[in-house]
Amino acid sequence: MRKYFIPLLFIGSLANAQSVSKNKSAVLASVEKHQQELIKLSDQVWGFAETAMRETKSAKVLADYAEKQGFKVTRGVAEIPTAFIAEFGSGKPIIGVLGEFDALPGLSQKAQPVKEALVNDAPGHGCGHNMFGAGSLGAALAIKELIATGKLKGTIRFYGTPAEEDIAGKVYMARAGLFNDLDVCLDWHPDYETKANMQSSQAVTDYSISFKGKSAHAASDPWNGRSALDAAELFTTGINFLREHVKPSVRMHYVYTKAGKIPNVIPDEASVWLWIRDSKRSGVAEVTERMNDIAKGAALMAGVQYEIKLNNGLYELLINETGAKALQSNMELVGPVSYTTEELSFADKIMKEYGLEAKGINGQIKPLEVTKADPVGGSTDVGDVSYIVPEITLLTTTAPFEAPWHSWVVVACGGMSIGHKGMLFASKALGTTMVDLFENEKLRQNIKEEFLKRKGKEVWKAMLPEGPPPVPKD
Repeated sequence: MRKYFIPLLFIGSLANAQSVSKNKSAVLASVEKHQQELIKLSDQVWGFAETAMRETKSAKVLADYAEKQGFKVTRGVAEIPTAFIAEFGSGKPIIGVLGEFDALPGLSQKAQPVKEALVNDAPGHGCGHNMFGAGSLGAALAIKELIATGKLKGTIRFYGTPAEEDIAGKVYMARAGLFNDLDVCLDWHPDYETKANMQSSQAVTDYSISFKGKSAHAASDPWNGRSALDAAELFTTGINFLREHVKPSVRMHYVYTKAGKIPNVIPDEASVWLWIRDSKRSGVAEVTERMNDIAKGAALMAGVQYEIKLNNGLYELLINETGAKALQSNMELVGPVSYTTEELSFADKIMKEYGLEAKGINGQIKPLEVTKADPVGGSTDVGDVSYIVPEITLLTTTAPFEAPWHSWVVVACGGMSIGHKGMLFASKALGTTMVDLFENEKLRQNIKEEFLKRKGKEVWKAMLPEGPPPVPKD
């Protein structure tokens, strides 16, 4: 595998070096000690590039590494072969950290600033999940070492969570009760900025709408047929007319997954795959009621039968400002990421190759933001976790400023030092924040009080179909 490699010149010196506690210094030292191992893990997962529920090799290398480091590893949790938990310690508090490792279809790319697939038509890590799992595990390992030496008391738990991009692995894990006993949970995500996240995500529901009619010869006796495709087209027409009558925060997008096989046969089966999003789950529920009526009306007009199947659904992310402030303090303690001339050149070249303006890399730490009423867009199964336990989210620069996400640009940067630096920053920022969470009971109480206040009377319920997760059989 040819890789565009730049020697790792790590994060800048600590601004507050003299005020760093012994436990936090130990976290920073641990990440530096293990950094080449963490980079190797990230690069292995980057090379495997396995999609949702197929992350067999990726899950194995992460779980094997955790086991080698002394964690108790439980594999295949929640009836998902690629989901696992690695934990160390005993008793309270129990602090969790999430790790992802699934790739996206069709985004294979070499770690170079010119577009070239590593393997034609293969997946690639266009969302940086190869770094996500390894970075979180690095933070968990640093805490594990402190617990092992008696410097901290409690339990550290790393969650290997598959299928974030599709199927929503964390929701199945949540339905199995795997997050119920946590005091606080943390996660991070690759980004083109570094900040403690204060913005929510969009709630979403994922539906398959199927229509069944009768086939007939499209030329000689079409009157004997009942076109399921007519119903599907009437349904999507109704969805498109609905766009005028929903709030600006709503998003509806669909594809046809079945629409007939040959023009001279009236299609007796047709189906549409539809996602509905809004800032709040309650808003999604309102649009869903209208969608149900549109499907029924389309079936009546075409004279066919219909069925609506829920594939999964995600809650919006519940922000915790108290936790974000604790994270912000530790991010500033770690200090911003600096880049070499070669890395800056790589960033500028790759953005120009993609067709966007080159704006360098922003490794600075952004100040804490004010939460907006409506998120910009995008959904995550971390949202469901955030309705079960207080959740703190870090965003870390792993690509050029304003890089297009879910693209080959992110894949390339995630396989070289720009991504590596962001990942190691995440390990340090998460690890030092965990020290505060273990040591400071009052902080944990304040985080929980805010969580309960923001959650209100909402009772989390998994938006999943009955039965086990849809694990591929091949």
